[in-house]
Amino acid sequence: MSLEPNPENTGVRPTPISTKHFNRLKILGVCLTLGGVGLFCYFVWSVGVTEISKNIEKLGVAGFGVILVIYFLRILTRAMAWRLSVYDPYELELSDTVPAVIIGEAMSSMIPLGILISGTAKAMAVRKRVPLVVGLSSVATENLFYSFTTSAFLMLGALTFLRNFPVEDSWTWTIDGLIAVLFVLLILGIVMVIKQWHFASETCEWLYRRGILTGVLEHGRSEVRLFENLIYGFYRRHPKRFLPICLLETAFHILGIVEVWFILSRLSDAVSLLNAFLLESVSRLITIIFKLVPFLVGVDEAGAQFVGETVAAGVGIGVTLAIIRKGRILFWTGVGLALIVKRGLSLKEIRAIRTD
Repeated sequence: MSLEPNPENTGVRPTPISTKHFNRLKILGVCLTLGGVGLFCYFVWSVGVTEISKNIEKLGVAGFGVILVIYFLRILTRAMAWRLSVYDPYELELSDTVPAVIIGEAMSSMIPLGILISGTAKAMAVRKRVPLVVGLSSVATENLFYSFTTSAFLMLGALTFLRNFPVEDSWTWTIDGLIAVLFVLLILGIVMVIKQWHFASETCEWLYRRGILTGVLEHGRSEVRLFENLIYGFYRRHPKRFLPICLLETAFHILGIVEVWFILSRLSDAVSLLNAFLLESVSRLITIIFKLVPFLVGVDEAGAQFVGETVAAGVGIGVTLAIIRKGRILFWTGVGLALIVKRGLSLKEIRAIRTD
């Protein structure tokens, strides 16, 4: 199979989701959402509405404006990374990718299955500038770079947490094991790209021939092969773009730390970059695990409160931090909804592409 990165003939598209599986995910999303709402109410009750209100007042309107600007800069970094991920002869401008990223984030945040359609929504938002399959391919490429840097960020956060704060031995061994596995996978991924090994697709083929996970691999193994071709072809034609894209994705995480540090500096005198880093890394992990929960209701507060108590950030600081950031998400989701209406995007149309 050719490795040339021509998105129009690779057939790269979102992995189809059957209506049956979609409905199961919908039920799971609703259950997780209800559980999240319960957690949110519990943490607000345990900290106290008065305490949370006082902390929010410390931030002020101007402080919230700063947070909105920081988050826009985060959107900008991913929009720039996506722009670099588009194949020749096509190209997108920031005026195309920035609104599309905002739309994708809005979709991802506000509905239980948003994570499954946010990438498709981005591609559809720029469908008048590039063919849909080109948009989907470039979104997939950028997402892989994002996944790579996020994995490194999470490993660094876990290592920092274990080395600076007391944790039970069982948790220490478990987290160390996970870090080791992630590290090996990252190194293997880098080597695979440089050497252009089709290790992942060959493994899927081997499992399929032996009757293992045949339901998943019936179509999945071809998707894995296509994505391997996509990345290998991109590396061969645009190797100089790899470092800039990785730096932009890294900047996304650094700006997240800056955002947490700024909020903590307004809420407490005991603020440090270490605490901000740990809170942001935990928040990113929760975002990945519980993305089916709209706006991460409850689960984000739980994670932030756990880290806040561990690093002695202060009573209710973690919960207040999560609530303030949730306000920022609500604002940008509102902007995303306005863009969705303006561009005439349809949730039904996006889902049809996912379930086709």
